[in-house]
Amino acid sequence: MSTNPLVSIIIPTYNREKKLPDAIHSAINQTYKNVQIIVVDDGSTDQTKELIAKYPEIEYYWKENGGQASARNFGLSKAQGTILASLDSDDIWHPDFLESCLKKLESEQLDFVFANWDQDTKNGESWSFLNNDPFLKPYFGKEKDHWINLNNLDLRDLYIQACPSPSSSLVMRKSSVVSGWDENMNIGDDWCLYLEMILTKECKAAFTLNKLWRKRVDEINVYDGRKWSEVLELLYVADLKAKMTKFSALLTQNEQKQMEERYMASLIELSKHNLIRELNLLNSVRLLKKSFNINIPYTLKTIPQVFLIGFQRKINSLANKFKKTNLHS
Repeated sequence: MSTNPLVSIIIPTYNREKKLPDAIHSAINQTYKNVQIIVVDDGSTDQTKELIAKYPEIEYYWKENGGQASARNFGLSKAQGTILASLDSDDIWHPDFLESCLKKLESEQLDFVFANWDQDTKNGESWSFLNNDPFLKPYFGKEKDHWINLNNLDLRDLYIQACPSPSSSLVMRKSSVVSGWDENMNIGDDWCLYLEMILTKECKAAFTLNKLWRKRVDEINVYDGRKWSEVLELLYVADLKAKMTKFSALLTQNEQKQMEERYMASLIELSKHNLIRELNLLNSVRLLKKSFNINIPYTLKTIPQVFLIGFQRKINSLANKFKKTNLHS
């Protein structure tokens, strides 16, 4: 590597005293050593402060609880490096994570890079996440030295649809950050930050299918620990609506349409959940009305598709329960 930039590693945490040491050790044990490690304690009530005292090389800051975006922005205000990386306090980087990402980032002067990971499941297994990402598959086969480059058109198309790069996967240039992590987002503050970068300037990025870190999952993960209905409501309804408003002047007509259709499909999916799972007819109707107010033909076309799948799953579930009951009777 021809340059040796300072990398500021921001580790936001909240009541993670049992998993936080693994994240800290993975940051300290990087083969790339020119780092500033910042732990932002977002109002923890456990023994996090006492734990950090064991690590003199760590910069520790405590703040009132304000959510993950607020903690990351606090870390950003303390960051001295020209390169940023945000490591969630329950995740673990492989030792060569920073070195591999920085080599690609600096050699081609990219805005950001992100890496594949081992995704833990609640049953104790793990799987290669990006290899199964449907939004990235069109780019597979374009690898050069294990990396796949993405131009600005690629990035706009990709990040309008999805966010394939959770915080722990990504290394970015601080000068590319526009306004930081959006504290109004419920879940997708990282997605919003990347999208703002991509829509504001001609970004260049890259990703690798090499697995360079590990995502651990439990019941208090901001995304993976939630029920799908909560993810729908918070990320694909509330956060998506906020992003459409925030970026309305930066979106093309087609991009605006894509986001609106994703928003309507999420409203319909959530409406189905309220009706079938929660037996809440009023909420179900209220959600459908929101979709109708945006686009009546699209809503009418999507309702039978979504509800038919939901009813079929419900029937299959009941049938399986009936079979199991008969087998044990």
